[in-house]
Amino acid sequence: MQRNFTQLYLHCIWATWDRLPLTTPDIKDIVYAAIIKECQQLGCTVIAIGGIADHIHLLTSFTPTLTISELIGKAKGSSSHLITHEIKPNEFFKWQGGYGVFTVSQNNLDQIGNYIRNQPAHHNQKNLISQWEI
Repeated sequence: MQRNFTQLYLHCIWATWDRLPLTTPDIKDIVYAAIIKECQQLGCTVIAIGGIADHIHLLTSFTPTLTISELIGKAKGSSSHLITHEIKPNEFFKWQGGYGVFTVSQNNLDQIGNYIRNQPAHHNQKNLISQWEI
């Protein structure tokens, strides 16, 4: 091969501090936009993003020039900084320190993307994939 070729996808999940319902409807889209922007700046393409008030799911392409912890740390950090410094500076917002990450086959992108985009419905119907709901 004359050049490198990678096709890597990650399903990332992380929660709010103590699973508090902090990603409220009034800031959800702002939080998601901040995460998408950070991923793009890191060279990753967001395929799906979704969640409920106490956790978030992110399906993204992944470049081998990053570490997983760098991707998650910067996505969490940029969104948290935006909320705590610009959007709601006098209110508490914080992500938990941990996260879960799963590798994803290209063949499963649609299935996992749909699961992520429909998080509220899955939680309301208790139709969850337990290992993805850390």
